[in-house]
Amino acid sequence: MTKDRIDRRFAALKAENRAGFVAYVMAGDPDAATALEILKGLPAAGADLIELGFPFSDPMAEGPTIQRASQRALAGKMTLNGTLELARAFREGDQDTPLILMGYLNPLVNKGFDVFAKDAAQAGVDGLIVVDCPPEEADPLSDALEAEGISLIRLASPTTDEKRLPAVVRRTSGFVYYVSVAGVTGVKEADADAVAPAVERLRAAAQLPVAVGFGIRTAERAAEVARVADAAVVGSALVDEIESAGKLNENVTQKVLSKASELAKAVRSARQDTV
Repeated sequence: MTKDRIDRRFAALKAENRAGFVAYVMAGDPDAATALEILKGLPAAGADLIELGFPFSDPMAEGPTIQRASQRALAGKMTLNGTLELARAFREGDQDTPLILMGYLNPLVNKGFDVFAKDAAQAGVDGLIVVDCPPEEADPLSDALEAEGISLIRLASPTTDEKRLPAVVRRTSGFVYYVSVAGVTGVKEADADAVAPAVERLRAAAQLPVAVGFGIRTAERAAEVARVADAAVVGSALVDEIESAGKLNENVTQKVLSKASELAKAVRSARQDTV
């Protein structure tokens, strides 16, 4: 089962007493070839898990940075099938790093849940995050994914109350993704003091690791979150590097991987700084 990669990675992180660094990039940004170069380079740069976004025309949970990445990818003709091709090409050279697709429900409905799950499993995908799929309506998708051993990873947020929490964690596997801010990606900053009790609550409810994202843009903030969570997710800060490198005619892959390395070092050393 492919989701074993996620479980093994978090078990290894726990044994090392450190949080994981989860890097998010958009498939096809700035183009398919460069996106694959970046994907292939992320594990060596320190990414413990990778989230690969598939572009959608109305990415409602995203801030301006990832909205523009989605637009660039769509302009370059990237699709959900193209995203799976990227995943397959990445997996040919890396059998260990968990790869999670992240996006919206509409492209999955168009493809068909069963067909998508089979294709994703064959491409070496380990998990799926669907931003706009309510837990109450997720059973058909969960059924398709579970049949192929792919984790459906749910989102929880500061507004997830005790009444809502059981629905959120039901049929969740791999880890829980905690959206640390009320709002879109890459705009507000995560507050580690506020994140810590939320992480504990989610761990207890789901009996799974908790990754924190949506509000981490700097190495300092990543380290703060890494002290209290099982993983820190960074997306907008990496996607910003793609955009700025393109504008300045710099080496895109090099800039992104350099930023990823800086963030990974902060996450990896975070708990060594505490007594």
